Amino acid sequence: MNTEDRTQASQRVTIIGAIVDFTLAILKVIIGVIGNSGALIADGIHSFSDLLSDGVVWYAAVHSSEEADEEHPYGHERFETVATLGLAIILAIVGTGIVFDGFNRLSNPSSLTHSTLLLSVAALSILSKEALYWYTLKVAKTYKSDMLKANAWHHRSDALSSIVVLVGILGSLSGYLYLDSIAAMIVGLMVIYIAWELGTGATKELVDTSIDAHQVQQLRDSIGRISGVNNVHSLRTRKIGHLIAADVHVQVDPFLSVSEGHIISVSVERVAKECLENLHDVTVHIDPEDDETAAPCEHLPERAQALGILTKALYSNQCDGEIDRIQLHYLDGKIHVDFFLPLSCLTTKKSSDEILKKLHNTVKDLKSFGKIRVYFGKD
Repeated sequence: MNTEDRTQASQRVTIIGAIVDFTLAILKVIIGVIGNSGALIADGIHSFSDLLSDGVVWYAAVHSSEEADEEHPYGHERFETVATLGLAIILAIVGTGIVFDGFNRLSNPSSLTHSTLLLSVAALSILSKEALYWYTLKVAKTYKSDMLKANAWHHRSDALSSIVVLVGILGSLSGYLYLDSIAAMIVGLMVIYIAWELGTGATKELVDTSIDAHQVQQLRDSIGRISGVNNVHSLRTRKIGHLIAADVHVQVDPFLSVSEGHIISVSVERVAKECLENLHDVTVHIDPEDDETAAPCEHLPERAQALGILTKALYSNQCDGEIDRIQLHYLDGKIHVDFFLPLSCLTTKKSSDEILKKLHNTVKDLKSFGKIRVYFGKD
């Protein structure tokens, strides 16, 4: 997906929405005051909140597409999430104000005037906001933007609220004066509900809530089918804006080479990204054993110290000169040792069994060390 195209499309749809919202807000408030309709004034305030939210969305659309930098090494995608949460807070405040204003008007209803203007503006709002909803939703689906999808539903909420306003105005014009105030309160409650939905989703993302369970299982199954992967555990996922990040521990044969383990990790990353379209960052931890159940190895001496202990013991037993290489394996709370010796050490005076026995006796009394294996090869 082209990031530049995504940014331009997000900015374009947001600017168009802002122009429409500004025009509608002015019309609704002015005509609402002229016609004495609290519901239309409330709807106008709602449109002003849309205008503010369009500004927030536009700002986020610009900055979320920026490349990762020193201060934001994981990118700027969560600008979208923060913008969505900010939008939810704005809507909650606006919705609460509308409800209280409608409640106050309910106790002292008044007749409406300029009915044709009131009905015309309400109908215009319904048509224009519904058109904006479909346009914004199309762009959101094309570029997989939760922020634009939230803004699309914001447009739909404005269209629905305008329908409520239209019904309230018609009711008041028919003699039921209180319907205008009730319509205003319903609009406020709708705004609060949408704020709750948007805020909940954004908050879940900010606290690193996992993606859907079926997607996690799909990812686990795909990684588990890779050749060389014996087990998959500690699979964690989270959303970063419209993208997904994951880290996973995979268990492999403990005696694989480092390079082969690396190749398996490359395969895990490739398969994971093929499995989930929006997965952009995968951290793979290669485990020689299931570190959730195996005995801990943190207390064991590190390589330099372990080799020092071995070298001293081998020298004391006069068997250090014939060893080419030593390989250590930290498994199940012990250090297991592989010795590599040249074939030339197998003289008539020495057999492989004798060498193995001597090395075994040298290591068996060393604390923290476990099994040994001996390999012979050409010089």
